[in-house]
Amino acid sequence: MEKLVSAKTCLKFVQMMPSVPQAASSGLGILAPALQNMLQMQQVRHRQTKHWKPEFKRLRKQKFVKIELPNFREKPEDISKEEMRSRMKERGVLPPRPWMERPFHISCTGGIFEPYVPPEGDGKKSIISSTGAKQKLEFLEKKSKSMLAVRKIRSYDEAFSSDQFGAEAQEIYVAAHTQMAAKEKYKIREYVSERCYPEMMHNVKDKTIHWRFLQSLEPPRVVHARCTEVITKENQFAQVTVRFHTQQMLAIYDRFGRLMHGSEILTKDVLEYVVFEKHISNEYGKWRLHDKIIPDWLPAKQPSPITYRLIEDVEEEPPKELSAGDEAKQLEAGSEQPKEQLQLASAPERSSKPTLAI
Repeated sequence: MEKLVSAKTCLKFVQMMPSVPQAASSGLGILAPALQNMLQMQQVRHRQTKHWKPEFKRLRKQKFVKIELPNFREKPEDISKEEMRSRMKERGVLPPRPWMERPFHISCTGGIFEPYVPPEGDGKKSIISSTGAKQKLEFLEKKSKSMLAVRKIRSYDEAFSSDQFGAEAQEIYVAAHTQMAAKEKYKIREYVSERCYPEMMHNVKDKTIHWRFLQSLEPPRVVHARCTEVITKENQFAQVTVRFHTQQMLAIYDRFGRLMHGSEILTKDVLEYVVFEKHISNEYGKWRLHDKIIPDWLPAKQPSPITYRLIEDVEEEPPKELSAGDEAKQLEAGSEQPKEQLQLASAPERSSKPTLAI
């Protein structure tokens, strides 16, 4: 406690002292030096741990969190199962599972669900003919399911329109084939799905591809649309089949510069049914080329000629059969050959010996 020694207390103390009778009458000026120092002294107790500003004391207390440190000297073998279970339950830790789980992302489907069946003779039959009218009627019958699928696509993508999608699909189609001809294996992934990528880039190595899109004979149109769910109902995929009737140029050269397929001079009319897919549940999903429908009634194409390296086989001549007389001559020649070798070997030895002059 802080106390200040008052002047009255000092006077009483002086009056009680018999040895200093004159101190009381003379006042405080003639007090002993020790008493004068007591008047100037002030007892103060200092706390070094106390903050100089008591404001925000509660907030400063919350800055420090008491942590219960584990016992590092404790071995896991010494802990019983019940004690371990109680500790994990107290900390809110789930027990480890005996299997390993790895997250995976499904960015596209593995094929075409409910594929569109192109009518036979499409692009050759006129609408006025009986065959063309029959094809038109079948197309109208299948249109009801496609309308339901388009309605579901619009629930996820409000800007989708089946009338305007043909132009967008044609841009994706041209960009994908342009990147394939340029062998851009990274840029092409923006326009094709993971299933379509290996099929488009297969056997492209060591080839020179010249491809050009010339014109559209008929405007591209949506002929088929379907939606499906993968694993869960919230994971929705949409597939739209677009009919292309175009003019294209294609020429493929092998690594030696020989023409394997097509021509750079001739143009061909191409009728294709291309499937485009989108992960509609994904907010950032894009329409990408997924597959092409090849009907069963289409005749098989002839394979392209492949250049191989021709290795000539050296024919070995069969051994000739010798007669009895030729065999005897060959044996005599073989027996004479070692004798000649011995004579040649001994000749230098004889010449090397010194001769005596008589």
